[in-house]
Amino acid sequence: MNTQRTSSAGTGSAYVLLEDGTRFDGEACGASGPVCGEVVFTTGMSGYQESVTDPSFHAQLICFTAPMVGNYGASAAAMESDRVHARAAIMREAVNAEEAPGAERGWLDWLEDCGVPGITGVDTRTLVRHIRDAGAMRGGLFPAATAEDEAHALIAAEPSMTGRDLASVVTPGAPLLIAGDGSGPRIVALDTGIKTSIVRNFVARGATLELLPCTTSASEVLARGADGIFLVPGPGDPAALGYLVDTLRELVGRTPVFGICLGHQLLSQAVGLETFKLPFGHRGANHPVKDLRTGRIAITSQNHGFAVRGEGGQRLQTEFGEAELTHVNLYDGTIEGIRLLDVPAGCVQYHPEAGPGPNDSLGLFDEFIGEIAGAHAA
Repeated sequence: MNTQRTSSAGTGSAYVLLEDGTRFDGEACGASGPVCGEVVFTTGMSGYQESVTDPSFHAQLICFTAPMVGNYGASAAAMESDRVHARAAIMREAVNAEEAPGAERGWLDWLEDCGVPGITGVDTRTLVRHIRDAGAMRGGLFPAATAEDEAHALIAAEPSMTGRDLASVVTPGAPLLIAGDGSGPRIVALDTGIKTSIVRNFVARGATLELLPCTTSASEVLARGADGIFLVPGPGDPAALGYLVDTLRELVGRTPVFGICLGHQLLSQAVGLETFKLPFGHRGANHPVKDLRTGRIAITSQNHGFAVRGEGGQRLQTEFGEAELTHVNLYDGTIEGIRLLDVPAGCVQYHPEAGPGPNDSLGLFDEFIGEIAGAHAA
């Protein structure tokens, strides 16, 4: 295979190789490679630690479009889960600013502690443009001494993201109860990869959140006697999660339901819609989404490689009554929200928890808790 070499600095101590043969050279940092996975990019100007610890980035190598990464260090407060899920960090300029206010560890030292390889000095602008043109694809980060034919073999052995069930990989092995102050509802979540900032938002509103393995049956979920059900974000292909969609079909209409990201895709499948893989996904903190019911535009955080097929404003008949496709992404028109009109259920593709990102949509947590209160008062 012919290799397209793309580097402004010449050969370095490490390189990124894509499955189509495109190569980007740079300098190794963090832990040592090699690692393989799907190579994606995120456009957030901050939140690098939140990104790599977000379960939705499981099995992916993240290319950061921000020109400098690591300038405010790493800290426990920025963890979105109990570990790193991304396989590598690809950066234009990585820094190890352990003296930054709030830093408990330098970014690169922290990556090494966590066993996560990084590479700096990469022409990330060219890499991102290539992914935008050719689509997100498998690739790997390799020490310079790794022969390219060996690297290609490792990349080829990496499973495609299409058809891949990663929810069952990141889901907890046992139920976990996280209690608020008791002033809010009791909410059950089938945990396909929840973020700490989502938990924080529910607990701040007094809710008690019980996280269950995503393989939990509908009868077991209902036996918890929850006031509402939350559908969690997470990694992988929603089309591979038929078992979760079947579970969800038994839950919708029994108690209020609210979903985010992967949860949006699962609820959409439950009402009869299809999902598909985006060319390069939506990842970052600057995506405009329009609520077609009000005309309001929110700037949102997003992290997903799959989307729901449909047309904004469309209404359809489902086994749960009528559903409306309520929100669209203003970049490409993809569906970003659905509301069921006859039962209390809805979802959004974007992330309202602002961890990190805009605060425009934090009110969705209050809206869900309000729906729970209204359903139980009726």
